[in-house]
Amino acid sequence: MSNNDKQAGLEHKARKRFGQNFLVDDGIIRRIVKSIRPKAEDNLVEIGPGKGAITSQLLAACPTLNVVELDRDLIPILLAQFIADYPELTINQADALKFDFGQLLQDKEGNAKGPLRIVGNLPYNISTPLIFHLLSYAGNVKDMHFMLQKEVVDRMAAQPNEKAYGRLGIMVQYYCKVESLFPVPPECFQPRPKVDSAIVRLVPYDAPPYPAKDIKLLERLVNTAFQQRRKTLRNALKQLIPVEAIEDLDIDTSKRPENLSLKNFVDLSNKLIDIIE
Repeated sequence: MSNNDKQAGLEHKARKRFGQNFLVDDGIIRRIVKSIRPKAEDNLVEIGPGKGAITSQLLAACPTLNVVELDRDLIPILLAQFIADYPELTINQADALKFDFGQLLQDKEGNAKGPLRIVGNLPYNISTPLIFHLLSYAGNVKDMHFMLQKEVVDRMAAQPNEKAYGRLGIMVQYYCKVESLFPVPPECFQPRPKVDSAIVRLVPYDAPPYPAKDIKLLERLVNTAFQQRRKTLRNALKQLIPVEAIEDLDIDTSKRPENLSLKNFVDLSNKLIDIIE
C-alpha cells in the first residue's frame, strides 16, 4: 500500500477478475510519462488508473485529465489522492470496453475539444477487444500509449512471414503506425504477472495508406484467412467465396495468409466487393 493510500485510510488488493497488476516501479513510470510527453492543453485520457501510479505524473502536466476506471472501490482512493489538488480531474467509473470515448471530445459546455490522447495499463484479459473498440475512434485520436502483454505488442508490430503476424497486427496497422517502445519486466508490478509486458505507441493515420472500399469486408477477409493460418489461401477462402471465383482473383492462392502484406489484403478485399454480396 502506498503512502497516499495510507493517508486516505483505504486499502485495496489487486483483483484477479479485473486483471489488476499495479505498476510500482518509479523508473518505469517516469519513462512511460516521458514517452507520452503530456501537455496542459492535451485532451488526455487514462484507462485503468488503478491506484494512481501514472496518474499523478500525468496530472502534473495535464490537470484536466479524464480517467476511466471499472473498479468502483478504487474511486475513493483516486479522489482522496488527487481531487483537492486537481479539481478539474474527471473520474469516469465505467467499463472501458463499453465506454463512449466520443463524449470526451466535448467539454461540459458542449465546446469541441482536441483529439484524444489515450494512455493505459490495460488488463491482459481484455486488451485485444479493447484495442478494437478504441480503433473505432481512430479518426478522433492523436495517439495512444499502452502497457500490454509483450506478446500482444509483438503481434501488433509483426510483419508478413513472422510468427506473430496475424489479424490483430493487420487491422491495427491499417489504422495506425505501430511502435514498440520498450519492455517492462514482471518485477515492476504488484502482484507480479506471469508474463512480460511492453509499452506500445499507436499513432492513427490521417488517412489509411491503403484504403479499403469496405472496411467490414476487409475485417471479414482477414478474420477468415487467419482462422486456420496454416492453410493456403485457396483453402482458407473457400468458406468465403466460391472456388472458381478464387481462381479468378489473379493472386497466388498457394500462399498462406501469413505471407500477405496489409496492402495485399486490402487489394484482395477491394476485388471481392463485386463477388461477395
